[in-house]
Amino acid sequence: MTDFAPPLNGAAQDETLELRPKFDAAGLIAAIAQDAATGDVLMLAWMNADALQQTLETGRATYWSRSRGEIWVKGETSGHVQEVVEVRVDCDQDAVLLKVRQTGGACHTGRTSCFYRIAGTGGLTLAGGPEAN
Repeated sequence: MTDFAPPLNGAAQDETLELRPKFDAAGLIAAIAQDAATGDVLMLAWMNADALQQTLETGRATYWSRSRGEIWVKGETSGHVQEVVEVRVDCDQDAVLLKVRQTGGACHTGRTSCFYRIAGTGGLTLAGGPEAN
């Protein structure tokens, strides 16, 4: 188990240069994967402390599967690897942004991004038209 320093209070957390992630009650933090070249949002996943530490150490996006209850390295079985270029944390450190070089689709459906639908008053449409990747 990885031990990060506990979060600070208020503005001290917002301004610290120490990594002090604020995990939720389940021990998880939201992780957004973004294409480092295009800026496109690829997916949202979850990390526990071990997944975050492994990501920082290996440069490979590593997440916590809530459904399987285990660590998974993106692309370990599919080959759709996320090479981490940069890890950013938000102001109060309760979310992380991974800027990645994506190999293959980021979504389990095989699409480039998990965010392939647009919501409107008439329901959902596919981004990029009916044949959206």
